[in-house]
Amino acid sequence: MPRDDRPLSIAVGEGTVSALWSAPARPKAVVTLAHGAGAGMTHRFLAAVAAGLKERDIATLRFNFPYMEAGRSGVDPPARAAATVRAAATTAANLRPALPIFAGGKSFGGRMTSTAASEAPLDGVVGLFFLGFPLHAPGKPSKERAAHLASVTVPMLFLQGTRDDFAQLELLKPVVKKLGARAKLVLFDDADHSFHVPKASGRTDAEIFDAMIDALEAWIVRLLPG
Repeated sequence: MPRDDRPLSIAVGEGTVSALWSAPARPKAVVTLAHGAGAGMTHRFLAAVAAGLKERDIATLRFNFPYMEAGRSGVDPPARAAATVRAAATTAANLRPALPIFAGGKSFGGRMTSTAASEAPLDGVVGLFFLGFPLHAPGKPSKERAAHLASVTVPMLFLQGTRDDFAQLELLKPVVKKLGARAKLVLFDDADHSFHVPKASGRTDAEIFDAMIDALEAWIVRLLPG
């Protein structure tokens, strides 16, 4: 992890999970960042997201879900994952009480964030973002995982690759459209679920990543008070 990341612990139920706080000198907003199903908060993708946001004057709180903290392979039940998301938002609000919070994550982490927000507003959170929303399992097209999004009351940003096999566009686009003005979909041509692009695309993973972070920052700035 970068040297300036500050290790923290977040209480979840009777236990705790690890977290990393990364903040510029004068942050304009805070992001809570949940990991995907197969890799924890120290994964290089999340570390790069935190670093990219810090360069853009946005603080980040990364955290583990309990199953990852314990070294288990199976993900937590939705209720426990949602409780972790909620605890992370509260921690972020305590760290920077005057700043707006944006909550989201990669794949599973993003979906558990919206699951929590659909049940009740998250402390201080004014918007949700998804770094590859996992609408369905690969090869099993369905929209059932999106049903809870109708109960989310804050703005949502979907950052999605056009080759993402976890979200067929002919299914995802109507889902986002149905959510109305509070939802926005930004597509990245030729990118897969990990935002990788083939060499034949004429672009690099780094270019796609920078464009994704730029899009996230621009959306956050538009939602800042004033």
